[in-house]
Amino acid sequence: MATQQRKGWQGVEALLLEQFGKIPDLEGILFLIGINEFGQPPRRKTFSKEQKQDLMHIAVCTLLSQLDYYRFAGRDADGWPHFDIVSPMPQMTMPEQESILKACIVHYFGMDE
Repeated sequence: MATQQRKGWQGVEALLLEQFGKIPDLEGILFLIGINEFGQPPRRKTFSKEQKQDLMHIAVCTLLSQLDYYRFAGRDADGWPHFDIVSPMPQMTMPEQESILKACIVHYFGMDE
């Protein structure tokens, strides 16, 4: 991870630590972004396992839309966001994918300045 990105990532972690009292892992951060992008308070106190996966998918699509891999297509009748694939992602290793997501998260939280 490059120095600028590392500094931005540390800024994201500090923000989340201040907000929640702990630093969530990458999946936790994706879940939080998904909830934010869903934009509606949960009708119940918890989400089902499938809904949690859907929220993380929303986060990934939102983040990768920064790189023009996805485009927001609209919301369904229940308010869930949907995305269209703009271009397929190139083959990457897991560490490369994580690095791309972290860079997009840094940008999402405005810590890349």
